[in-house]
Amino acid sequence: MSKNTICLWYDKDAEEAARFYADTFPGSKIGAVIRAPGKYPDGEEGDVLVVEFTVAGVACIGLNGGPTFKHSEAFSFQISTEDQEETDRYWNAIVGNGGQESECGWCKDKWGVSWQITPRTLMDALAAGGEQAKRAFDAMMSMRKIDVAAIDAARKGVTRNDHR
Repeated sequence: MSKNTICLWYDKDAEEAARFYADTFPGSKIGAVIRAPGKYPDGEEGDVLVVEFTVAGVACIGLNGGPTFKHSEAFSFQISTEDQEETDRYWNAIVGNGGQESECGWCKDKWGVSWQITPRTLMDALAAGGEQAKRAFDAMMSMRKIDVAAIDAARKGVTRNDHR
Protein backbone atom coordinates (compact mmCIF):
# COMPACT_ATOMS: atom_id res chain seq x y z
CA MET A 1 0.00 0.00 0.00
CA SER A 2 1.20 3.54 -0.79
CA LYS A 3 2.17 5.95 1.96
CA ASN A 4 -0.57 8.35 0.78
CA THR A 5 -3.77 6.66 -0.28
CA ILE A 6 -7.22 8.05 -1.06
CA CYS A 7 -9.90 6.35 1.04
CA LEU A 8 -13.37 6.17 -0.49
CA TRP A 9 -16.29 5.23 1.75
CA TYR A 10 -18.87 2.85 0.29
CA ASP A 11 -21.99 1.39 1.81
CA LYS A 12 -21.16 -2.25 1.04
CA ASP A 13 -19.96 -2.48 -2.56
CA ALA A 14 -16.36 -1.22 -2.57
CA GLU A 15 -15.19 -4.39 -4.33
CA GLU A 16 -17.76 -4.00 -7.14
CA ALA A 17 -16.73 -0.35 -7.60
CA ALA A 18 -13.02 -1.22 -7.62
CA ARG A 19 -13.60 -3.93 -10.23
CA PHE A 20 -15.52 -1.49 -12.42
CA TYR A 21 -12.71 1.10 -12.18
CA ALA A 22 -10.07 -1.55 -12.93
CA ASP A 23 -12.02 -2.70 -16.00
CA THR A 24 -12.69 0.86 -17.23
CA PHE A 25 -9.50 2.88 -16.78
CA PRO A 26 -6.02 1.91 -17.99
CA GLY A 27 -3.46 1.95 -15.19
CA SER A 28 -6.07 0.62 -12.76
CA LYS A 29 -6.07 -2.63 -10.81
CA ILE A 30 -7.34 -4.38 -7.72
CA GLY A 31 -4.95 -5.22 -4.92
CA ALA A 32 -5.79 -6.83 -1.61
CA VAL A 33 -9.35 -7.59 -0.59
CA ILE A 34 -9.47 -7.56 3.20
CA ARG A 35 -12.30 -9.25 5.07
CA ALA A 36 -13.63 -8.24 8.46
CA PRO A 37 -12.11 -10.34 11.24
CA GLY A 38 -15.26 -9.92 13.32
CA LYS A 39 -18.73 -8.43 13.38
CA TYR A 40 -18.92 -4.63 13.06
CA PRO A 41 -21.81 -2.10 13.07
CA ASP A 42 -22.67 -2.48 9.37
CA GLY A 43 -21.35 -5.94 8.62
CA GLU A 44 -20.49 -9.45 9.62
CA GLU A 45 -17.28 -11.38 10.09
CA GLY A 46 -15.97 -12.37 6.66
CA ASP A 47 -17.63 -9.49 4.78
CA VAL A 48 -15.36 -7.44 2.52
CA LEU A 49 -14.18 -4.57 4.72
CA VAL A 50 -11.43 -2.90 2.65
CA VAL A 51 -10.37 -3.16 -0.99
CA GLU A 52 -7.01 -1.82 -2.13
CA PHE A 53 -7.10 -0.59 -5.72
CA THR A 54 -5.55 1.83 -8.16
CA VAL A 55 -7.49 4.17 -10.46
CA ALA A 56 -5.43 5.45 -13.42
CA GLY A 57 -2.29 5.21 -11.31
CA VAL A 58 -3.78 6.74 -8.12
CA ALA A 59 -3.66 4.53 -5.02
CA CYS A 60 -7.03 4.13 -3.30
CA ILE A 61 -8.79 2.01 -0.76
CA GLY A 62 -12.49 1.37 -0.66
CA LEU A 63 -13.94 1.04 2.83
CA ASN A 64 -17.30 -0.69 3.25
CA GLY A 65 -18.38 1.50 6.15
CA GLY A 66 -22.15 1.36 5.77
CA PRO A 67 -24.71 3.96 4.71
CA THR A 68 -23.68 6.75 7.11
CA PHE A 69 -21.55 8.86 4.74
CA LYS A 70 -22.26 9.71 1.09
CA HIS A 71 -19.97 10.92 -1.69
CA SER A 72 -20.22 14.52 -2.90
CA GLU A 73 -18.81 16.72 -5.65
CA ALA A 74 -16.31 18.04 -3.09
CA PHE A 75 -14.17 15.10 -4.24
CA SER A 76 -13.81 13.92 -7.83
CA PHE A 77 -11.45 12.02 -10.07
CA GLN A 78 -10.35 14.06 -13.08
CA ILE A 79 -9.52 11.88 -16.06
CA SER A 80 -7.64 13.63 -18.86
CA THR A 81 -8.58 12.46 -22.36
CA GLU A 82 -6.84 12.93 -25.69
CA ASP A 83 -9.81 12.96 -28.08
CA GLN A 84 -13.57 12.55 -28.42
CA GLU A 85 -13.37 8.76 -28.71
CA GLU A 86 -11.61 8.46 -25.35
CA THR A 87 -13.93 11.06 -23.78
CA ASP A 88 -16.97 9.14 -25.03
CA ARG A 89 -15.59 5.79 -23.85
CA TYR A 90 -15.11 6.87 -20.23
CA TRP A 91 -18.24 9.01 -20.08
CA ASN A 92 -20.41 6.25 -21.54
CA ALA A 93 -18.88 3.62 -19.24
CA ILE A 94 -19.69 5.66 -16.12
CA VAL A 95 -23.11 6.95 -17.15
CA GLY A 96 -24.09 3.68 -18.84
CA ASN A 97 -23.32 1.66 -15.71
CA GLY A 98 -26.02 3.30 -13.59
CA GLY A 99 -24.31 6.68 -13.29
CA GLN A 100 -25.68 10.09 -14.14
CA GLU A 101 -24.66 13.05 -16.24
CA SER A 102 -23.96 16.43 -14.76
CA GLU A 103 -22.58 19.58 -16.38
CA CYS A 104 -19.25 20.79 -17.76
CA GLY A 105 -17.75 17.32 -18.19
CA TRP A 106 -18.81 16.04 -14.77
CA CYS A 107 -20.70 12.82 -14.12
CA LYS A 108 -21.27 10.46 -11.19
CA ASP A 109 -20.88 6.72 -11.12
CA LYS A 110 -23.58 4.53 -9.63
CA TRP A 111 -21.87 4.67 -6.23
CA GLY A 112 -22.04 8.48 -6.18
CA VAL A 113 -18.34 9.14 -6.88
CA SER A 114 -17.89 12.21 -9.09
CA TRP A 115 -15.74 12.14 -12.23
CA GLN A 116 -14.52 14.92 -14.49
CA ILE A 117 -13.92 13.56 -17.98
CA THR A 118 -11.73 16.36 -19.30
CA PRO A 119 -10.27 16.53 -22.79
CA ARG A 120 -6.73 17.89 -22.81
CA THR A 121 -7.73 20.51 -25.41
CA LEU A 122 -10.06 22.11 -22.85
CA MET A 123 -7.33 22.38 -20.22
CA ASP A 124 -4.88 23.69 -22.85
CA ALA A 125 -7.38 26.38 -23.86
CA LEU A 126 -8.00 27.45 -20.26
CA ALA A 127 -4.26 27.52 -19.54
CA ALA A 128 -3.68 29.71 -22.63
CA GLY A 129 -5.75 32.48 -21.04
CA GLY A 130 -7.23 35.48 -22.79
CA GLU A 131 -10.03 35.32 -25.32
CA GLN A 132 -9.22 31.73 -26.30
CA ALA A 133 -9.79 30.62 -22.69
CA LYS A 134 -12.99 32.66 -22.39
CA ARG A 135 -14.46 31.22 -25.58
CA ALA A 136 -13.59 27.64 -24.58
CA PHE A 137 -14.95 28.23 -21.07
CA ASP A 138 -18.21 29.69 -22.40
CA ALA A 139 -18.60 26.71 -24.74
CA MET A 140 -17.91 24.26 -21.89
CA MET A 141 -20.53 25.92 -19.67
CA SER A 142 -23.29 24.84 -22.08
CA MET A 143 -22.20 21.17 -22.20
CA ARG A 144 -22.73 18.02 -20.25
CA LYS A 145 -20.18 15.66 -21.86
CA ILE A 146 -17.43 17.76 -23.41
CA ASP A 147 -17.58 18.07 -27.19
CA VAL A 148 -13.93 18.22 -28.29
CA ALA A 149 -14.71 19.65 -31.75
CA ALA A 150 -16.84 22.41 -30.20
CA ILE A 151 -14.05 23.31 -27.76
CA ASP A 152 -11.51 23.38 -30.59
CA ALA A 153 -13.85 25.55 -32.68
CA ALA A 154 -14.41 27.93 -29.73
CA ARG A 155 -10.64 28.24 -29.24
CA LYS A 156 -10.44 29.41 -32.86
CA GLY A 157 -13.43 31.73 -32.52
CA VAL A 158 -15.80 29.55 -34.56
CA THR A 159 -19.29 28.98 -33.13
CA ARG A 160 -20.79 25.47 -32.99
CA ASN A 161 -24.13 24.61 -31.42
CA ASP A 162 -24.22 20.80 -31.61
CA HIS A 163 -23.04 20.08 -28.05
CA ARG A 164 -23.41 16.51 -26.85
